[in-house]
Amino acid sequence: MELNRKEGREALAVHTAENGVTYLTFPGLERTGVVRHLFSTREGGVSEGIYRSMNLSYARGDEKEAVDENYRRIAEVLGSSAEDMVCSDQTHTDHIRLVTEKDRGKGVIKPKDYTEVDGLITQEKGIVLCTFFADCVPLFFVDPVRRAIGLSHSGWRGTVQKIGRKTVEKMREAFGTEPEDVRAAIGPSICQDCYEVSEDVIEEFRRAFPEERMWDSLFYRTKPGKYQLNLWEANRLVMLEAGIPAEQIEVTDICTCCNPDFLFSHRASHGRRGNLGAFMKLV
Repeated sequence: MELNRKEGREALAVHTAENGVTYLTFPGLERTGVVRHLFSTREGGVSEGIYRSMNLSYARGDEKEAVDENYRRIAEVLGSSAEDMVCSDQTHTDHIRLVTEKDRGKGVIKPKDYTEVDGLITQEKGIVLCTFFADCVPLFFVDPVRRAIGLSHSGWRGTVQKIGRKTVEKMREAFGTEPEDVRAAIGPSICQDCYEVSEDVIEEFRRAFPEERMWDSLFYRTKPGKYQLNLWEANRLVMLEAGIPAEQIEVTDICTCCNPDFLFSHRASHGRRGNLGAFMKLV
């Protein structure tokens, strides 16, 4: 499949596993040597209809058996099992959960006993952190020194709340992570050209990013009351604010909305879709 990619960035690698799962990885995260990670696509699962084919949501009307099999296939790619996975419960908050052994399987093989969690961090080897998307921004964090990882879900609300910075702060508090050691990535999500928002959203961004010199890179007006918002750049600025060096931040070159046959997009599908997943574990 010919992907619509954004120029000027290191390209995400596209892989197809022996079991048919097609997925994306960040070269910089791979080079750390301490994690296995992937971002799912629509290819390689068993779901049908609007959920075709690698849907990872139990909550959007798909058959449970199909979603179970999709998780099994993703786990196989990672060299893990569904019992190793721990899922977020995102509701566009800035809440981050410290994941431990007792959380294994929550959200896949057993219910979650937590709510309103948009970020996950761990230092436990073999636990697979899982967060979910269909236009919002996946944020990956790897500390190869302390051997700790984080995954966060950042829609526009999470971005103005700076969940990226708060994830790094939580890793520092829990594991002693130093921001200058972190390798980070901003995953496939909606690009600025596709993301029209209203004046009230832009006002939130003006408050979150008060330096007017930043505004030209974050948004531009297309007509009265309507703007194109750059969530990729906003989250990059949040990571820089957290203390991560610019050269250690990878930014996606793939937009979900520009590639609706390859990735689920809420906007492109008008809400008739499944979920993509970001997955990462320490090895």
